[in-house]
Amino acid sequence: MSKDCFETLQQGMAERILVLDGGMGTMIQNLKLDEAAFRGVRFRDHPSELAGNNDLLNLTQPEKIQQLYRDYLEAGAELIETNTFNANRISQADYGLEDLSHEINRVGAELARAAADEVASATGHDRWVVGVLGPTNQTASISPDVNDPAKRNVRFPDLVSTYAEAIDGLIEGGVDLIMVETIFDTLNAKAALFALDEAFEARGRRWPVMISATITDASGRTLSGQTVEAFWHSVMHARPFSVGLNCALGAEQLRQYVAELGRVADVAVSAHPNAGLPNDLGEYDQDPETMAELIAEWGESRLVNIIGGCCGTTPEHIRQIAAAVADKPPRPLTGKERSVA
Repeated sequence: MSKDCFETLQQGMAERILVLDGGMGTMIQNLKLDEAAFRGVRFRDHPSELAGNNDLLNLTQPEKIQQLYRDYLEAGAELIETNTFNANRISQADYGLEDLSHEINRVGAELARAAADEVASATGHDRWVVGVLGPTNQTASISPDVNDPAKRNVRFPDLVSTYAEAIDGLIEGGVDLIMVETIFDTLNAKAALFALDEAFEARGRRWPVMISATITDASGRTLSGQTVEAFWHSVMHARPFSVGLNCALGAEQLRQYVAELGRVADVAVSAHPNAGLPNDLGEYDQDPETMAELIAEWGESRLVNIIGGCCGTTPEHIRQIAAAVADKPPRPLTGKERSVA
C-alpha cells in the first residue's frame, strides 16, 4: 500500500464506517460445485479428494472467485477479503497441496486486486484488498490429547514459517492490508504477527494489519481461554491498524463483546458477525433486513469503524448493512495513527 492509499484509507475511516465484505465460504457453497469443478484440468488426476478446498478455486475456477469478489464490491463492500482462509501449508496438507500455498495466496490476491480496481474505476469510489491469514487447523496452545497436556500438533516456529510463505504470496499479489482473522488461539496469532514483522522488515516497509479474534460461546472467551480485554493486551504490541471480532456469534450475541473491545482498544474496531446463530442443520437463517437492523444500532452507538459479515452473509446482507450504516458516525479514533512506513 502506498502512502497516498493509506492516507485515503485513514481519511475514509475518519469520515464513515467502512464496509467489509461477507462470507466467501457461504457464496462458494451456494455455487454447488462438484469434485470435477474443484479439480479443474490441472488437478484432474490428483490422488486426494479436493471438494471443499475453497482456496484451490483461485487456481481452478478463477472466473467464479473473481465474480464473487465483484458481487460483494458492487453490493457496497469497500474492503474485500482474499479467498485465502485456508491457503497455508498446514491446512493444505489435508489435500496433499501444501506446496501450492504461495501460489494460491498470490493468485487469490491478484484476483481480488483486479476486481477491486475494476469496481473502483467504474464507481469512482476507493476499494481496498485485505489479504486473509486464517488460523490454520492446528492449535499451538492446546493439547489434542487430554492425557498428555504437553502434547502439541504444531509448534510456534512451524506456524511462523507457514505464515511467512502465505504472506509473501499475498504481498506479491498486491494486497493493501493484511488481516489475521478468526483467531481462536492467540499463540497462533502471535506466530502470524511475528511472521508479518519479519516480512515487513525484509521489505523495508509496513502494511496495515487487521487482527480479528473469534469468541467461541457465551462465555465471551476465545477457545484458548482469553477474555476480549486479555486478547487485546496480548496483541497490542503488533501496532495493528484495527482489532476486531468475527465469526462464531451473530450480531445480537456479539454486540457486548465488540463494545468491550472498543472500551480497551486505542485503534480502530472491526466486526464481521455471522448471520445469526446456526440452525439444527448448521445453516444460517438470519435475513439481511434483520441483520442490518441490528448493525444499524451498532452504528448509532458508535461501536465500530469497520463492519462486515461472516458465515451466512451474502452480497444482499452487505448491501443492506452498508445502507444501514451509511449515515451513522464511526467510532471515535483516539489512538495514535498507525504508520505504514
